[in-house]
Amino acid sequence: MTKAVIRVPAKVPAAVPVTVIGGYLGAGKTTLINHLLRTANGVRLAVLVNEFGALSIDEDLIEAEDGNIISIAGGCICCSFGDDLSAALMDICAFKPPPDHILIEASGVAIPAVIDNSLTVLAGGQSNGIVVLVDAETVEAAFEDIYIGDAVQRQLAEADLLIVNKLDLIECAEQIFLEDWLTQKAPLARQVPAKHAKVPLDAVLGGGLRKRYADVTDHVGTVFDSLVLRPKANTNAALLAKALASQQYGVIRAKGIYPQSRWSAFAVASGRAALAACGGAGWKCLPE
Repeated sequence: MTKAVIRVPAKVPAAVPVTVIGGYLGAGKTTLINHLLRTANGVRLAVLVNEFGALSIDEDLIEAEDGNIISIAGGCICCSFGDDLSAALMDICAFKPPPDHILIEASGVAIPAVIDNSLTVLAGGQSNGIVVLVDAETVEAAFEDIYIGDAVQRQLAEADLLIVNKLDLIECAEQIFLEDWLTQKAPLARQVPAKHAKVPLDAVLGGGLRKRYADVTDHVGTVFDSLVLRPKANTNAALLAKALASQQYGVIRAKGIYPQSRWSAFAVASGRAALAACGGAGWKCLPE
């Protein structure tokens, strides 16, 4: 009797998604990572940092420390990689079981895209995209700074997701124009507003950031539309701006000049509206 031998191919382990987190000094990277570790809700995160001294993990999250690995509550870990990121990544991916997601915290002057590009030659890890934190109060000045400006410009231009942090430090009207400014500097990046770097876990980990943008940009002509409105002379500019900001009409962004009113211009973005008075009196943010 001849026995048939069936060879079952070994199961190829799924690649671990890797998200690179960047942003210049003081933007809130450490605060974000602590928040993600605290709200992981069963998702086993591995955080890679250049050295532990550069990232202060909240003490109440630490369960144990052994060499270059810190064990975090909920099955998460934090590792330092020193000068050998590739070796550290391969070690992490070889864990049994491997983490659900790897976060790499880049230094304030690092270019996250350089780290992200290195993932293409790594077995076991797969790029999930680049997240860059933005200090809402100082980003425009940092962008023009003669020392760090080049790094900040590349960080913004190559980001897949911008977490616009510290919004509580600027006025509502400034928030509207910051969103416009960031859209010009990073047109392909989605923006997520934040205070104290508190954002949903899925905003950073979910869906494969870069793939989402590729889908959007391929179909941008069919997703968005634009039109020009010419309101009647007796239209109340403040009521019009609030109506456009209410999101019931699906308006993403609007700008207008309205010389018939004491308000000479208005701007709408992300559900907020601001008016500018005649005579250059400045912008007034309308209540939501």
